This record gives sequence, structure tokens and C-alpha cells, in this order.
Amino acid sequence: MNIGLLQCDDVADDLQARHGSYPDMIRSLLQAADPRVQLTVFACHQGQFPQQASGMDGWITTGSKCGANDDADWIKQLADFMRALWQAKQPLVGICFGHQLMAKSLGGQVVRSPRGWGLGIYPTTIVQREPWMSPWYADGLQLLASHQDQVLELPPQGRVLAQSGFCPIYMMQVGETFLGIQGHPEFTRAYLADLLASRRGHLDAQRLQAARHSLRQPEHGIVLAHWILNFIRGAASKAAT
Repeated sequence: MNIGLLQCDDVADDLQARHGSYPDMIRSLLQAADPRVQLTVFACHQGQFPQQASGMDGWITTGSKCGANDDADWIKQLADFMRALWQAKQPLVGICFGHQLMAKSLGGQVVRSPRGWGLGIYPTTIVQREPWMSPWYADGLQLLASHQDQVLELPPQGRVLAQSGFCPIYMMQVGETFLGIQGHPEFTRAYLADLLASRRGHLDAQRLQAARHSLRQPEHGIVLAHWILNFIRGAASKAAT
């Protein structure tokens, strides 16, 4: 399986030596579920875009320090490319920023949460089970999170699959080919811990302490890796019929 990775940001230079790049994180996550997965990386945040919406088995977007409502040219171009993928019925999985831009590009609404930053490990509840959710995890999922914005209104054909107390639209499916995930299955505890440390002095100290404390909980990124690959395979199969 060859997946086109739409990269939307870089890991900070002082964290890359220990944790690698965002493509490294996505590759490690997916190959833990299926070693045969290959990535073709497009640095969208640097203006590097695919020439066409085909040629890949599926697509994934990374997170970003930018917001879906920002006015950068590359964000507008990425939204256009998402709409091209939608029209071509190509599988797309959006992570965090990608989840939000997916919703906005198809007619949903994204807002800055009045509750501030979502940081740390958050428990989620699966409200709609899908066939590609295998292996099944009945107790819900806990994923690492780092975000201010979140999806407020679903786009047409969107439905909520999972929600948390902090984020009501934590996972969504749009039609048969788009999947959005607010959390970061590709993050490790060590990376998020270092990311939190780098933000000390810039974010509320109590919120940072709670986020660090939450890192003691289990997280289920590998479960999401299987779900993501199952979703892409199923979406590609449906698009081909």
C-alpha cells in the first residue's frame, strides 16, 4: 500500500533529533500495523503538492501549528486538493489540523475552542461502530492530543463516530471515503512530553500540569493505525466499484 502523505508542518528543530519528523512518526505508526506500507511525502506547507488526485492507494494529512481558518495560500491550496480528492472518491484520513480542514473544505465549521487547549491523553467514546474498526476496542480509545481549534459543525454527509468530553466531534466520517481524527495516533508520550516542556511559560501552568499527569494513562495509537489502514482499504474498494 502506497499512501500519499500531505505534510502540513515540521517538528521543531530541537525535537527532531530525538523524535524524528512528522513523516517519520506516521511511517512508524502505520508500519507497526503493516510493514508493507510505503509513504510518498508532499510538503504542502512548503508549497509542494501532488499533480493529481489519483495514483495513491489513499491519502493522510498531518497536524499543523496553523489553523484551518488561517489565510495562508498553501492552506487554501490544500483545501482545494481535498475537494479534488472528494470529487475523485479517493480515500483521505485527516489528523488534527487535517481533520479540521477536511470539515471546513466540505462545508463544515471550525472554531477556536472557548475551553482553551486540548492537551494530553483524552478518553473518547465510540458512538457509531463501523466494520473497519478492527480490532474492536469496546472501552473507547485514548489518544494523545494537542489542539486549540475543533470542528463545531459537520459538513454534509458527515457523521460523528467518536466524541470526548472536551471535543464533541472527535472522529468523523464523511461519505464513504473521508475520515477525520482530532487526536494524534502518531504521537508518542515522549514526544508530547517534550512538546509540553517546550511550551512552558507560554501556556497555562495548571493545564500543562494536567496534561503531563494524563500521560500516565494508556494510549491506543496502534489500534487507530489498524483502523486507518482498514478504512483506506475499504474506501478504495468501494470507490472502485
